[in-house]
Amino acid sequence: MKNRLNRRQLGAALAALYAASLLGLKAGPAAAQALPKEVRIGFQKGSAVLVLTKKQAVIEKRLKALGVDSVKWVEFQFGPPMLEALGAGAIDLGSVGDTPPIFAQAGGADLVYAAATPSAQHAVLVSKNSPIKTVAELKGKKVAFGKGSSAQNVTVKALALAGLKFSDIQPTYLSPADATAAFNGGNIDAWVVWDPYYAIAEERYGARSIADTADRRLASSSYYIASRRFAHQYPGVLSTVLDEIRKTTEWAGQNRAELAALAAEATGIDVKSWTAAFDRAEFSLGPVTDAHLAQQQQLADTFQSLGIIPRKINVSEIVWRWKDQ
Repeated sequence: MKNRLNRRQLGAALAALYAASLLGLKAGPAAAQALPKEVRIGFQKGSAVLVLTKKQAVIEKRLKALGVDSVKWVEFQFGPPMLEALGAGAIDLGSVGDTPPIFAQAGGADLVYAAATPSAQHAVLVSKNSPIKTVAELKGKKVAFGKGSSAQNVTVKALALAGLKFSDIQPTYLSPADATAAFNGGNIDAWVVWDPYYAIAEERYGARSIADTADRRLASSSYYIASRRFAHQYPGVLSTVLDEIRKTTEWAGQNRAELAALAAEATGIDVKSWTAAFDRAEFSLGPVTDAHLAQQQQLADTFQSLGIIPRKINVSEIVWRWKDQ
């Protein structure tokens, strides 16, 4: 369904982009001037790969060699606020789930899909004492998730599989921090969220999953989203940044226990929760494929038909590819 390339092919593809970027940067005086003074990257505490990339300063080292002075890291709690910042020109690149770019494009934000990676695992959670056993039992119930987040897509899909409409629930739009308080206070009936919040809820609060993205019908991808201006003005720099993130991603998939320890140290989230999250995670990064675009277009069309976004959009119009430069 996802039509993903294998790890070696992904690495070769991004390595080729990086090689091309170096050629472009060295091609002549005009190309040599195509360097920003600073690259601004948005990240979430739950994005362990970016947290590790930041900690190791590997992007800073690569870009310094090209003549970029600094890298600024800006933390966000979840995807929609990050893409608001991206659309406002406050950051140049960030990693989000499948849904935030749909809302951002529908809202007119000038951004592009730059790379794809498997999404963190998501779940529809209920409290350990809840009588609810299936998604079908959520009819008329309060279900919390971040508005415009990937959890909203999982909610829509899970309801459809259970024979329910989005209008059959009482959507409660909460950030992960606010949803945690509401969940523990018994103020919502279910919570749809991603790892590591999913793992934390299981570990600390005894939350039960009644549906999760281990069911491939609910699964999707995450994306690295860039400002269109940045992607087109500094394509070599963008491909260099993605190449370093790819290397860290591949290392993470091969060193999950060490990654859990590093992520715990960097975020304050316990090792046990990170270990549970990484045990069910997939680690790869590569170009946005036709399969990704088809999946995103289907999501956009579904949201437009439900009135969740105000207009029809064409996802393929905002994909950054080296050949377009």
